[in-house]
Amino acid sequence: MGIRLGAIADDFTGATDLANNLVRAGMRVVQLIDVPEDGGYALAGDADAVVIALKSRTVPAAEAVDASLRALAWLRDAGAGQIYFKYCSTFDSTPAGNIGPVAEALMDALGTDFTVATPAFPDNGRTVFKGHLFVGDVLLSESGMRDHPLTPMTDSDLVRVLGAQTTRPVGLVDHTVLARGAEAVRERIAELRSQGVALAVVDAVSNDDLVRLGEAVSDLPLVTAGSGLAIGLPANWGLRPTTAAAELPPASGHRAVVSGSVSVATNGQVRAFLDSGRPAFSVDPLRVAAGADVAGEALAFAEAHLAGGPVLIYSTEAPDAVRGVQSRLGAAEAGELVERTLAEVARGLVARGVRQLVVAGGETSGAVVQALGVTGLRIGPQIDPGVPWCAAALPDGETLHITLKSGNFGGPDFFSAAFDLLGTS
Repeated sequence: MGIRLGAIADDFTGATDLANNLVRAGMRVVQLIDVPEDGGYALAGDADAVVIALKSRTVPAAEAVDASLRALAWLRDAGAGQIYFKYCSTFDSTPAGNIGPVAEALMDALGTDFTVATPAFPDNGRTVFKGHLFVGDVLLSESGMRDHPLTPMTDSDLVRVLGAQTTRPVGLVDHTVLARGAEAVRERIAELRSQGVALAVVDAVSNDDLVRLGEAVSDLPLVTAGSGLAIGLPANWGLRPTTAAAELPPASGHRAVVSGSVSVATNGQVRAFLDSGRPAFSVDPLRVAAGADVAGEALAFAEAHLAGGPVLIYSTEAPDAVRGVQSRLGAAEAGELVERTLAEVARGLVARGVRQLVVAGGETSGAVVQALGVTGLRIGPQIDPGVPWCAAALPDGETLHITLKSGNFGGPDFFSAAFDLLGTS
């Protein structure tokens, strides 16, 4: 097949985020849901790049490593010339991983002694300066990520964060090097390698920095990054931006939103939807735990409103409310209850004619696509930075337009903007 770039993403929304940037830069991209069984190489079609979406961000490190190595083996068999390990632009992880352990395992498998690491995505307000990650105008440790229920990020120094997860030395390529261009970056990489450094955090405060970095790492077997670096890689294969890379079939059918994210951004999007007076149903994990048929109630509510426009089914609360539920059910059990319920709701919505579906939250997105039996996505036009519409073939052959939104991404009117774009694309 000879795909040019093979990518391994540690969650489902992160995979579409990466694929979106590759499409914007001119690549035809297919996203696969986990590693295909029995080969399945035809799923890649005519793609320039294939992104394999895993649910490995918050599982035990050994499981994340195993899943990532399986994905690597598939991509290498498919002919991928370079491998991209994609993680969140807020570097979501714990002192035990999973970014460091997966990066080192991929390095070992590829026989390389060096790679780069940068979650920078300036279009979405994620920048790295002197090795410190900023979210908008504040340090990561002062952002809403400090309260994340699974991966609270309380340190903004990425050299220190990554160093705690790895057995190899971690260094820095700072912004003054990027400012001098790709050749200066290559020289700094050579200097770090000579010092025994194996992983280098790279500053990036603008898209120009990422383009320079992309050129500089063209010969590395492995790069690790958020989705931002993707804008700088397709040019290494002579590709340029084109609208043809994002073409999808026409959309039809009912519209719905399923939201399980607890992020600040998604809370704002849910509030905007509620304030608009459109129909919405709140999923209460405590009622689910008590045995109530909440999914059935949600679907009955949706069925009564779908003909009138988008319907929202959500389990999105402020951090204090989330902690209250977790204290009663346990963090893992609460999350699994919400994921299972929203996946059941999504399956029921599609059975009721929904063919335009917005899903908010990485874990929720993973549960939904698996419940729907989706095995691959063709990546389409961007809604907001990092979030594209996609087209998926349902098991019955019909087309579902779906977007898998990272919890932290998108403006307050994201849900409306998504459907408005699809109506005109």
